[in-house]
Amino acid sequence: MRARQLSRRAFLAAGGALLASGTAALTACTGSEPPQPPAAPPSDSPETVLLKGLVAEKERTIALYSSLIAGGAEKLVPFRDRHQAHLNELRKHIPAGSAPPSPSPSATASAGKASLSRLRELERAAAAERPRQLGGVSPGVAQLIASIGACEAAHAVALPRSL
Repeated sequence: MRARQLSRRAFLAAGGALLASGTAALTACTGSEPPQPPAAPPSDSPETVLLKGLVAEKERTIALYSSLIAGGAEKLVPFRDRHQAHLNELRKHIPAGSAPPSPSPSATASAGKASLSRLRELERAAAAERPRQLGGVSPGVAQLIASIGACEAAHAVALPRSL
C-alpha cells in the first residue's frame, strides 16, 4: 500500500514538472505568453434570474392592463399602477452589472388580446406561483415577492366583472 502512495506522489510531481517545462518551452518558442481563453461573463445568480423573470412578467401584465385602459377602461388604472410599483421595486433588486431583460415584442402583441377574464386568470395564476418562488432568495426579496403575491390575489378578487 505504501509503495502505491509513493508512486502517486512521484507521478504527480513528475506531471507538475512536465507541465511547467512544457509551458516554459511553449513560451520560449512563441516569444510571448500562451493565449488566455476569454473570460466568461459571470452568470446571474438564481435570485437574479428569478428577478429578471418577474420583471418580464410584470412588463407583460402592465401591457395587458394598458391595452384595456387605452380602450376606455379607466377603472383599471389603479391596478396597472400597482403593477408598475411592483416593477419599479423588482428592478431595484437586480444587481447593477446585470441588465434586466428588455420588453419583448410579444408583450405588446399579446396586449391586444386583453380581457377582464384574462387579467383575472393572470392575477390568480401569478399569486399562486409566488409561494414557490420564495425558497432560496434573500429575506428582502422574499418579502417583496410575498407582498406582490398578496396584491395579485387581491386583484383577482377585486377586478370588476364588467367595464
